[in-house]
Amino acid sequence: MDKVIVCLQKIVISLTLIIMLVSCSLASAQQKEMMVRISEIEIDSNYLNEYKAILKEESEASVRLEPGVISIFPMYQKENPTEVRILEIYASREAYESHLKTPHFQHYKTTTQKMVKSLKLVDMETIDAKTMTKIFKKMEKGGK
Repeated sequence: MDKVIVCLQKIVISLTLIIMLVSCSLASAQQKEMMVRISEIEIDSNYLNEYKAILKEESEASVRLEPGVISIFPMYQKENPTEVRILEIYASREAYESHLKTPHFQHYKTTTQKMVKSLKLVDMETIDAKTMTKIFKKMEKGGK
């Protein structure tokens, strides 16, 4: 009887390790597939209000209309409002490439080109993709 219990314990431990490995592999695959970028943009101060209005329209349309766009979250530096940052999160590289072809992005790109003094696209790697999903779920619940 003791041998059977020990054998069952080993099976349970082995199955637990297999489940953990599969979970880690899935999380890793999700993390590798997802594309995260921070756009660093300097705007000509003469166009700042117009630029922000166009960007707000484009980011809302992207999140609403494109399933592969997880986040287009624009913000600016409090002390220097012409320094805009956009946190961009796409489900995949393909979703990003598809986003570039949309009418709302093309409108944004062509109408704001003269307003942008500099643009730097910084590709990022996530450290903990699982926590990110918890953040979005928490936001849906209103911070509860």
